[in-house]
Amino acid sequence: MSVADRSGADTREPFAEPVVPPPAPPSLDAVLPPQIAEKATDIGATKAGMSTLPTFALAVLAGAFIGLGAMFATTVVAGAADVVPFGVTRLLAGLVFCLGLILVVVAGAELFTGNNLIAMAWAERKVSAAMLIRNWTIVYVGNLVGALGTVLLVFLGGQYEFGDGAIGSSALAIADAKSGLGFGRALALGIMCNALVCLAIWLTYSARSVTDKILAIIFPISAFVAAGFEHSVANMYFLPIGLAVKEWGSDSFYADSGVVAGDFGELTLSNVVVDNLIPVTIGNVIGGSVMVGLVYWLIYIRARG
Repeated sequence: MSVADRSGADTREPFAEPVVPPPAPPSLDAVLPPQIAEKATDIGATKAGMSTLPTFALAVLAGAFIGLGAMFATTVVAGAADVVPFGVTRLLAGLVFCLGLILVVVAGAELFTGNNLIAMAWAERKVSAAMLIRNWTIVYVGNLVGALGTVLLVFLGGQYEFGDGAIGSSALAIADAKSGLGFGRALALGIMCNALVCLAIWLTYSARSVTDKILAIIFPISAFVAAGFEHSVANMYFLPIGLAVKEWGSDSFYADSGVVAGDFGELTLSNVVVDNLIPVTIGNVIGGSVMVGLVYWLIYIRARG
């Protein structure tokens, strides 16, 4: 029945649409550490649950990306030791090496050292030990394939001959120094390296934009390179390219550079594997999984429970 005024007109309000508040503007603040921890466990579970082929393909890309960063660093430091102080040379190498992890994070790829953070999802029981080991194995092999593919293309292209052989000389010196570290030193340097790498990945989880991600990567990665720490995937490029130049470098390279292959006695396949890749890989797992992943899990997730 209508409600009417004295004149007989209907005075009811017409049906009104509910007032919907405007959407909140997107936050520009960085994600805080407790939320980063939650995000890291979710990302880890997603990564561990990926099927084999996409995981392997993305791992090959990551190996190639890190190889490109290592190639960039080798090129930039070639001949610099003669004119630039040691620390500045190392800083330059670190800055340009950041290319590798920037490509991994922004373009999308699966990197063994970064995936050590999946240990957080394992600790939270979102990922089984078998899934964790499966992911690390597939990604490690894929990274190796991608890095060796980059080595092959760079070597066949003769890039090591540029600068009158300065780049090849730099590659030989880097590989020789790395292969002569010994097991204990390589292990310790690998721990420190991946603590910084995983901190860089951790910081990118707080980012709201691509620019944030790039800035989060630069300083931790520059620090580990400048300090001389050891990264297993980067060494999948540094060491094989040195071996390739030593064993199969062209006569023109040796003539132009004045390098003598016999001067690099530490650079052998057995030293590369036993005194570098194996201990550095173990160190990377400890530095990334334990010193970063499990520590933050204990602080922000386990303590909450």
